[in-house]
Amino acid sequence: MALIDLFDIKKQYDVKLLLDGVDFHLNEGERVAIVGKNGCGKSTLMKIALGTEEPTEGKRVIDRSIQIEMLSQQPSFDASLNVREAIENELTELKEAKAAYDRLTAAVAQDFENRQLLAELEKVTAYLDHHNAWSLDDKIERVLQEFKLKEYEERLVISLSGGEQRRVALASLILKKPEVLLLDEPTNHLDVYMVEFLEEILLKEKFTLLFISHDRHFIDTIATRVVEVENQKLISYKGGYRDYLSQKEARMQALAKQHENLLKLLKHEEEWLGKSVRAREKRNQGRKRRVFELREEAKKNPTLIRKMQLELEREKKHFNREKSVGKKKMLFEIDHLYYTIAGKELIKDFTTRILQRDKIAIVGVNGAGKSTLLRLLLGRLQPDSGIIKRGDFSIGYFDQHREMLKDEETLIGTFCPDGGDQINVRGKTMHVYAYLKQFLFPEEFLTKKVGQLSGGEKNRVALALLFTKNVDCLILDEPTNDLDIQTINILEEQLLNFPGALIFVSHDRYFVDKIASKLYIFKGNGIIEESYQSYTEYLEIEKEVKVLEQMEKEIAKAGSREQRAESKEKKKPTKLSYKDQRDLDILPDEIEALEAKIDTFNACLANPECYQEKGLNALSEELAEIEKIYEEKSERYLELLEKVEEMG
Repeated sequence: MALIDLFDIKKQYDVKLLLDGVDFHLNEGERVAIVGKNGCGKSTLMKIALGTEEPTEGKRVIDRSIQIEMLSQQPSFDASLNVREAIENELTELKEAKAAYDRLTAAVAQDFENRQLLAELEKVTAYLDHHNAWSLDDKIERVLQEFKLKEYEERLVISLSGGEQRRVALASLILKKPEVLLLDEPTNHLDVYMVEFLEEILLKEKFTLLFISHDRHFIDTIATRVVEVENQKLISYKGGYRDYLSQKEARMQALAKQHENLLKLLKHEEEWLGKSVRAREKRNQGRKRRVFELREEAKKNPTLIRKMQLELEREKKHFNREKSVGKKKMLFEIDHLYYTIAGKELIKDFTTRILQRDKIAIVGVNGAGKSTLLRLLLGRLQPDSGIIKRGDFSIGYFDQHREMLKDEETLIGTFCPDGGDQINVRGKTMHVYAYLKQFLFPEEFLTKKVGQLSGGEKNRVALALLFTKNVDCLILDEPTNDLDIQTINILEEQLLNFPGALIFVSHDRYFVDKIASKLYIFKGNGIIEESYQSYTEYLEIEKEVKVLEQMEKEIAKAGSREQRAESKEKKKPTKLSYKDQRDLDILPDEIEALEAKIDTFNACLANPECYQEKGLNALSEELAEIEKIYEEKSERYLELLEKVEEMG
């Protein structure tokens, strides 16, 4: 069943056309990823689906009974609320529904033939089932723990960082579980463990999703369909990210075949046009016009095919790295490194060496000290103790604040500060536009000021500038943040071809797997573990280890229970206590008397004259009380019989 339908949508801002006559349908249970380069219209499509953006032309049709919610890039909260209150504040409807369920259940117990009450109870039960809202307090607690918000739960939410506030907003939305959830870059500001928890919830709770993400592992795990925005149109691919790549390759091959056929047809028509006098006749003007159209089409296709081919080739270079030759030069020697901040130990007794061609990913939970290690390597921080020996080499640094850029400078001024339009890229002289074209910048951007660019565009400029520097080592802090997948592919190609050392912090599992040959894993409490596994393999093994540890705990608990049971067996009494013996003697008669009473009450409730005289409510309440006493006494009697049996 379609929950959102967009028909023949066109969206234009001034002269810029983003979407042109596109159809889009989101069905119940689908998880659709929107991909495409930055600025192509992904967020615009999502806002039109949400209803906060009007299309220039076209129609949006939705089921008005459904709830559609979107994770805001900059969420706003009531200034008076702490973290827990901010989450609970978004769950008011669910809490009210649970209270209504409790009230209706009690009412139906009193009047179980009331059809209106039963219908209301059925409706509220279905609502709670859909939102899986039966144990909200437990779920709130787990989300606080998994999103590392537990330590902030009593703090005012507006006092948190932007990334932490987005985690609060995301926690609220996944607990709320609207019929359709829209997420724009949901994995930003989440470490890999938080992303895994998010994946688990989205799959387990069967969300209907429309999302934008550059995290290819997340797309591959979550998406049931990938929609690419390309040349103002939408192209849909079934499955996750790997399926998208294989289907796109098949599409490229089909386009290449079509182009081949087109060239054959064009050749035939060109021959006709060149030889035939009849081509000049009026009635053949249509055929002549068709030749010119074929020429234009033949010009366009190779560009599109080549562009798709380049993107796919970049992706398919996964792990195809050049083997280093000869002895590697040592860049850093780290010996017994310690660093603490505000009483928190971030790095504890860390010793390692970083060599000339090492490709090292620094991974782990947020706040563990990953970026701190980068600043220690750069010499911007000094260790509490231990030594960092640096060789004689040059470093290129990329950080999330893009400190190398000046907002008032144009792009051409940024790359050619001494004038002209030529730049040197690793010993090769290039025109600045030819170089920036590799980073998806059109020619008109050369005169744009850096301050006018979006966050993703600024990141592209900073990375492009970094690769013009002649350095031996690149140090990168979250380089894929705010980049679209096409730009990440370009970044990966540049890094795989970079001849020096690479040290980078990232939570992007796909990116880490593709680039890194070694991991520094921040485990917390200052412990850093070195590993030569792929990041995905490491995480899978870590999961298996946790499962085994949990099994060991359960086995140990079971062993303790058995020991207690054996101990109890050894200590079992040889005769009943006075109280137990007395209860054993009198309980059968009491239970029999209660059974007779229950029969009498049930007979009265079946007789209108009887229950009208005594009052239905009063009878029901008294019967419930007697049944409760009956249950308690029956349980007690069974316990005593078991004791007698144990004593032999």
